[in-house]
Amino acid sequence: MQFLSIARRLVDKFPPEDFTPELVASEGARVRELYASGLLRQVWKRGDIPGASIIWEASSKAEVQAAIESLPLYKAGMLELIALIPLEPYPGLGPAA
Repeated sequence: MQFLSIARRLVDKFPPEDFTPELVASEGARVRELYASGLLRQVWKRGDIPGASIIWEASSKAEVQAAIESLPLYKAGMLELIALIPLEPYPGLGPAA
């Protein structure tokens, strides 16, 4: 099953210097691990505000939630999960009835 997560960095609560190169690098490393595992399928940097949108492939919403909670920025309280949405196939692209 696929899920879409939408998150934002809490830049209103944390100054830019709190997003240290080491912390950002560890976030990137964890994202690469999740991608290599197949759990994280696609990731985009948001164009409107600092944050990311991610497509996940998992057996449950709880599995995705646990993966998000493993992200260093989330652990540091610097990332807010705005939405975690289960996705279903769009019927208009399937075979005609």
